[in-house]
Amino acid sequence: MEKNFFSSPQAEVSRLDSAPSTDGQLPLFEHRELLSGDYWRRIPGFSKVGSAEFQTHSFQQRATVTSVAQLRATLGGLASEAFFDDLADGIRNAPMALRISPHLLSLIDWEDPAEDPIRTQFLPLRSCQQPDHPMLQLDSLAERKDSPVPGLTHRYPDKALFLPVDTCPVYCRFCTRSYAVGAGTELVSEKLKLHANQARWEAAFTYIESHPGLEDIVISGGDSYNLRAEHLEAIGRRLLGIPHVRRIRFATKGLCVMPQKILSDVHWTDALTRVVELARRLHKSAVVHTHFNSPNEIVEATQRAMNLLVERGITVRCQTVLQRGVNSDAEVMQLLIKRLGYINIQPYYVYFHDLVPGVEDLRTSLADGLHVEKRVRGTTAGFHTPAFVVDTMGGGGKRDAHSFEYYDKENGIAVFTSPSVKPGERFLYFDPLESLGEAAQERWQIPSERRAMVGEAFEWRGEQFRGLEWRE
Repeated sequence: MEKNFFSSPQAEVSRLDSAPSTDGQLPLFEHRELLSGDYWRRIPGFSKVGSAEFQTHSFQQRATVTSVAQLRATLGGLASEAFFDDLADGIRNAPMALRISPHLLSLIDWEDPAEDPIRTQFLPLRSCQQPDHPMLQLDSLAERKDSPVPGLTHRYPDKALFLPVDTCPVYCRFCTRSYAVGAGTELVSEKLKLHANQARWEAAFTYIESHPGLEDIVISGGDSYNLRAEHLEAIGRRLLGIPHVRRIRFATKGLCVMPQKILSDVHWTDALTRVVELARRLHKSAVVHTHFNSPNEIVEATQRAMNLLVERGITVRCQTVLQRGVNSDAEVMQLLIKRLGYINIQPYYVYFHDLVPGVEDLRTSLADGLHVEKRVRGTTAGFHTPAFVVDTMGGGGKRDAHSFEYYDKENGIAVFTSPSVKPGERFLYFDPLESLGEAAQERWQIPSERRAMVGEAFEWRGEQFRGLEWRE
């Protein structure tokens, strides 16, 4: 369950009369309890920063932490030298460089950082990391194989994913797109370059124009938060000007990691508003898709940012990633979903965690995730209840987690089909090895046994598995 870990008198939580928990259900009003006040002042490096400065995107960007040395200077004595050594070792085994905003840094419980759900997502500790699954692939969703032009993935019949930039306001250590986003690391030294480039963008627009079946375009990255205001508006207008494009979505984690931008970067928020208004006049749709994983990430500043977007008529939906130690407890997931709804963000998807280098400790088994889904359903209205989905390895796309063709729980192998996306092919999801018994874990270490376990799950036809690679 979420706890109030702030002892500073400047940090306050708005509290309403709460009803007691019954049979494992949340207290009635817990989702309305949002952290407020000067929560950042408990961080030595931010102790003298006033609200007028801290609550601006310019300060958030200027004071973003990008190195262990900078983090040490910012935290002062809040963390031990053993923590910083552990972090430095973890970063060397992570696919993403370190980048965390002052806002997020201030929400971490520095009395117990090892167990904190926000630290877990953004600051990798080597002591918590586990060996990668033997079937891991850097681009596990095979986005590049479904990319007709650089920075555009066309997998579904009527939808395409457009990646105009390859940077983000913060870097999640579990990023699915770690093959392209951010600077190279020791673990992933060579990354696909998708810098902001007008010629590359125009090639993507030309492709979209030439495929009249495309009605839905997701603008992601990287993160659309990192688009300049004039570029955000130009991209939105260009796509909405294509007759057959009916829906566009701006994908950003910004509301979670830097809500201050919505309130203080007037040019960016106004540009987004103009695109949404244009879509409405054209009888089309332009919305924002965002990403929260922990109820601790939703504070009073988040609500103020959302209030402005609501006043502007901007719809916001949330895609969450199911993560062990972050939201894999059913009550924590219930609280997250209720809190999202309270601030007018519609929970949309909960993704089972993709196979990403260096983050095996975050993944859950399919069985554990389905248990959480069962507990979540009925917590709130159906239209505010997210679908739990598996984005299948090899490019099969998103499949309802319940829709597997076969699930071998003993060896942690689920088999899915995707007849509307790639008919005739089968696609896989693998449970984390740590969730399996000792005998199964030992089998996974032997290449011939890996093939045998997959063969035991279904009749093996190698040609059906486009994008599946074997580690010998």
